[in-house]
Amino acid sequence: MCGIVGYWDRQGANTSVVEKMALKIQHRGPDGAGVWLNDSGDLAMAHRRLAIMDLSPAGYQPMLSPCERFTLVFNGEIYNHLDLRVDLEREGGHFNWRGHSDTETLLAALRHWGIEQTLQKLNGMFAFALWDSQEKCLFLARDRMGEKPLYYGNQGRRFFFSSELKALKAHPDWRPEIDRNALTLYMRHNAIPAPWSIYAGIKKLSPANYVVIREAGSTVSDPVCYWDLAKVAEEGIAKQADGSIESLTNELDALLRDAVKSRMASDVPLGAFLSGGFDSTMVAAMMQAQSPSPIKTFTIGFNEQGYNEAVHAKAVAKHLGTEHTELYVGPEEAMAVIPRLATIWDEPFSDSSQIPTLLVSELVRKHVTVCLSGDGGDELFCGYSRYTQGYQIWHTLQRLPNPIRRAVGSLMQLFPGAPIEYLLNFLPKRFQIPHFADRLPKLAQVVKERSGESYYHRLVSHWHEPEKLVLGGVEPQTLFNRSEQFPNVKDFREQMMYLDSMTYLPDDILTKVDRASMAVSLEARVPLLDHRVVEFAWKVPMSMKYRDGQGKWLLREVLYKYVPKALMDRPKMGFGVPIELWLQGPLRDWVEALLDEKRLREEGIFDPAPIRKMWQEHISGKRRWHYYLWDVLMFQAWLREQE
Repeated sequence: MCGIVGYWDRQGANTSVVEKMALKIQHRGPDGAGVWLNDSGDLAMAHRRLAIMDLSPAGYQPMLSPCERFTLVFNGEIYNHLDLRVDLEREGGHFNWRGHSDTETLLAALRHWGIEQTLQKLNGMFAFALWDSQEKCLFLARDRMGEKPLYYGNQGRRFFFSSELKALKAHPDWRPEIDRNALTLYMRHNAIPAPWSIYAGIKKLSPANYVVIREAGSTVSDPVCYWDLAKVAEEGIAKQADGSIESLTNELDALLRDAVKSRMASDVPLGAFLSGGFDSTMVAAMMQAQSPSPIKTFTIGFNEQGYNEAVHAKAVAKHLGTEHTELYVGPEEAMAVIPRLATIWDEPFSDSSQIPTLLVSELVRKHVTVCLSGDGGDELFCGYSRYTQGYQIWHTLQRLPNPIRRAVGSLMQLFPGAPIEYLLNFLPKRFQIPHFADRLPKLAQVVKERSGESYYHRLVSHWHEPEKLVLGGVEPQTLFNRSEQFPNVKDFREQMMYLDSMTYLPDDILTKVDRASMAVSLEARVPLLDHRVVEFAWKVPMSMKYRDGQGKWLLREVLYKYVPKALMDRPKMGFGVPIELWLQGPLRDWVEALLDEKRLREEGIFDPAPIRKMWQEHISGKRRWHYYLWDVLMFQAWLREQE
């Protein structure tokens, strides 16, 4: 795992400059560094190395091909690289391999097969830059699901690329400009989705895409998609498996075991995140089943009720026989990381589970260098409540004519939620709706939506009218507005799963995991996002994803081969912290400083009125606006870091 950076300047590049840029992402690669300048002296690339495979100098980057035509800087892991070596030797004759690094394999593959064919063959997580000295062009590429980040774009006469934005800011002539349009997307989604970034002119390369750059960045191709998830979904559903439950369970079991096994390859110590939930337990169980000795598992716990899964993780670890480490974190330790968040995430990011993710990464890094994660199961196997409860609400709404729906929504807006919530407390527990007063405004908007796509978009939005909040911002069109790009699927749940896999998963979940882990020089691997598992998941009928009122049904059947059902029979718990209480209590002074009305007016980014109104309602206990406020606070904290 590594960090990469480079710039192309038609008036000449400088290795000392790119070296300083790379130093800003040293946390991504503390074990080594390398710089390279092309023959014409206008393209400089640098690499920071976290040594995982082939710790010898044979794995150093930037890496030149034996013919010296190609130069590669690469961030990630290619899990099938040894198989690719066999294929290369079979097709291309003798290769004088210098070592056993996947970097050397990737470079040989790109030289032999070219960019398109190589990308089709790779099984891994990656972002890389490849210079072709003969064609005078630069290729940038990113893995299928978006596990590894890659920024790129022009500023003046220079073209930049990097794993993180902070490396670009180290260039002496860097002149950033906040993209207010991208900021509107952030306020809606609590992360800035690809291809946008917080800076005008700088993009994120979308997952499963590559670009070709020529003439020092003056010519940048449109992104080329080499693996289309919409087609994967359509083809999978068209070929849905009709085998028995036993055969599908066994097939998924075999796929997952192989995905886990391939991600256990390492020349340094490794372990597993273990929250105690289904997905992390699945990964840990399969690791332990394929390890001759106890694997290392890690979890953190909180004393606050409703936020602690550590006790469940401990029980799972005991059953599996892992070498388990847990750390209980108090509010003081958790809140202590908040001032660091803006620097670590580089651009506004406000998924508050970033806090426990960073804390557990810090714990893990004290013991191992590689850790496997259970992310991805919800998006692939129908795990989120919006696929179940949200779907049921939409299914019910569809039975009502549009005029009645709009009337119901308008009527709901007239009633204060608090009195209704009070009355609901007298009903049987199954009819009670937690925090109904806070959910009522969104519910009132949701019931008015005419299409499933707009309903889902509203459902996953934070600020549903961000243009009214961000001064001068115009919300760009995104995938949510381009239904022609959606897969042709009949089940609305499948549509939501596709959209989450294309947006929420790479832009939020994987960004969170990458930045938190790499901030402490820890490599995180995600077996459930092996593209073979993804393709198989789309062949699984919905009846085997959602059954008996539960999502991830088939995944559960696989898990119960390793862990007793009784050990896992509990409600899903998110990986979060009590932000709402912290804002009202120990973080109040910090919030007041960032949301000061005079400050907001002088900055000229936000309309202060709705923010101040929300803040007053939150501290008074009238409403729970912590999700919305956290969006603003994380931007404000980021903005302060730019001063």
